[in-house]
Amino acid sequence: MLERLNQALDHIESHLDRPLDAAELARIAATSEYHFRRLCSALAGIPLSEYIRSRRLTLAGAEVLAGKQTLLAIAVRYGYTSGEAFARAFRAMHGVGPSEARRTGAALYSQPRMSFRLTVEGSSTMRYRIIHKDAFHIVGKKARVPLIHEGVNPAIADFIRAIPPETLTRITALSDQDPEGIVAVTDNLDPSRAEGTELDYYHGVLTHTQSPEDLDTRPVPAGTWAVFENEGRFPQALQYLWRDIFTQWFPSNPYQSRPGPEILRVRVSDDGTHATAALWIPVEPATT
Repeated sequence: MLERLNQALDHIESHLDRPLDAAELARIAATSEYHFRRLCSALAGIPLSEYIRSRRLTLAGAEVLAGKQTLLAIAVRYGYTSGEAFARAFRAMHGVGPSEARRTGAALYSQPRMSFRLTVEGSSTMRYRIIHKDAFHIVGKKARVPLIHEGVNPAIADFIRAIPPETLTRITALSDQDPEGIVAVTDNLDPSRAEGTELDYYHGVLTHTQSPEDLDTRPVPAGTWAVFENEGRFPQALQYLWRDIFTQWFPSNPYQSRPGPEILRVRVSDDGTHATAALWIPVEPATT
């Protein structure tokens, strides 16, 4: 699978001066477009479309400084319909316009090329299990919040604090299956997974019980889940776990992610610095 993923990245590099289609890239990688976009955003830290744009502007920057072609020719080569559009995109990435960069030899930014590789480290292990789960409901309170890649999400923290204790007690009592107790659920994320885009966050439980009308419910159909367990510094260890799942575990295992809610059961130490967690990711067999 690693070889196929890297073939897709090679295809990007050889077609930066031509149109690129995410569905075609997923076909080369022998995976779904949904999963391929997730893998790339986890690896690069930015959406696939932004990675491709940044790689194009990296190469365009080198050609601008080389001075062998007109700025308009460079703009057209990398898919810009006008010199003005190219100049705006160039300045947004490099902090300087192409004309000024060529005239002054300005220092420019570079987006490194991605590649998938399996890293084996003796200092840590990734514990996981694959299970099939019958249909269930997520029941609790829901909020639409921005996606934050690192650190505590203040919108989620404020939302949880605003839930009345008696409501939280009623929600907790509805839990009747694994993972037990209160869980954090993210759903309906923007496909780009870019920082600042919004997602549905549920603070609730998994249950077969009929939900009270004053609570939010998310039906979840039967399916397969990969369950990962870890412990470490809070919240960094949890955020690194998600990254490692997509950049290391998926490329070396015969599964791909599928649309669906991601479920996190976490227990934080009394001083708030350490946590143990189980992260449930919806998966399906990888495309062959």
